[in-house]
Amino acid sequence: MRDAEGCGGMPSDAVGCCVVQGPAGCGCPMATTPPLHRLSSPRLTPGLELCDPPHRLEVTMIAGFSWLAGELLLPGLAVLCRDWRVLQGAVTAVLFPGTGWGCPSLLLESPRWLLATQQLDRARKTLRALSGSGAEEQSELEALAEQCPHPRYHNVCEIFGTRVIWKNAVILGFTAFIGSGIRHCFSRNLAPHLPRFFPAYFALRGPEAAACLFLCVTAERCGRRSVLLLCTVLTGTASLLLLALTQYLLELIVLMLSVLGVTASHAVTMLSIFFASEVLPTVVRGAGLGLVVGANLVGSAAAPIAAVASSRGFFLHHLVFASFAILAVLSIMLLPESQGRRLPHSLQDGESQRRPPLFRRPPREDHLPLLAPRGIPHDYSRIVPSAQRALGSGRGPAGPTET
Repeated sequence: MRDAEGCGGMPSDAVGCCVVQGPAGCGCPMATTPPLHRLSSPRLTPGLELCDPPHRLEVTMIAGFSWLAGELLLPGLAVLCRDWRVLQGAVTAVLFPGTGWGCPSLLLESPRWLLATQQLDRARKTLRALSGSGAEEQSELEALAEQCPHPRYHNVCEIFGTRVIWKNAVILGFTAFIGSGIRHCFSRNLAPHLPRFFPAYFALRGPEAAACLFLCVTAERCGRRSVLLLCTVLTGTASLLLLALTQYLLELIVLMLSVLGVTASHAVTMLSIFFASEVLPTVVRGAGLGLVVGANLVGSAAAPIAAVASSRGFFLHHLVFASFAILAVLSIMLLPESQGRRLPHSLQDGESQRRPPLFRRPPREDHLPLLAPRGIPHDYSRIVPSAQRALGSGRGPAGPTET
């Protein structure tokens, strides 16, 4: 199949997925939806699968900044509306363009997923729409159709029967749970310095933007696993220092550690969800991301629970999450590295992923076909007739060839 760059490098589908996150950033906070849904939305996954390895992080970070811009515009929209009923109607109007983007005719399905699940008819139409002509793809898909004519669908239960895929999903779900759950322990120390709503709202968006910038700079250069390990270490260290030495430290140092912890915890959660989208196979990527995001939501529920408790049990809450952060540091070492690597397609690809040494990254694979070469039949005798039919349809009857 053609490279992802042959279809445009970062197609308009992937960019459209990111632009939709801006209006969603205005609307979803009204429904108390955590902002990290942007990394696992149903339409960002196809956008991620349409990109080659060097552009996957860029697409995700564009979506993150678009969501952040929507969050920054939300207080201004609330001031203009003044009444919550008017605000709800305005938010619905802002989200209305996103419903148009959700139309299948405007936002195409991921051809990578269609080919991995052997939905060849839909894959042929999608590839033709992306590439313009699709003569080469059509000939190869016809050859594949003769071997595997029926689609093969997968469900979330198949993840439980694997070893490596299940291990990766559990570890990344655990780190996402810690990143979202421990954040309240740091933001609680910032509350006395931000008594008003608007300064507190905009100040808490700052660490989120800093986490996005940090991931943009480091995750593509140093690797996903190394950066996730660093952010988890920073989160755990800041948590332990605040847990043991808050009453002995200067107020400025406590404030700096709290800001560092909030920023690192944002980076841990975002990178965990993005990392999961790269190491989970295409056939179960949506189901696996659902598990990871579900763990993130469970962790985010710790903040309102701790607020209702009115500081009772806060020390135990902080101690548990600090211990979890130390445990996550050890478990991250078991993850594979996905930087510059192709996305796994089948369950067998996901099970074949191995953990490289920490300071030795595998070679990059920046320009890859849409499916692995073994996904294309090695017997090219079936491709020749289909290729001749495709060439014959574009030309007139050929004359006799000289021998």
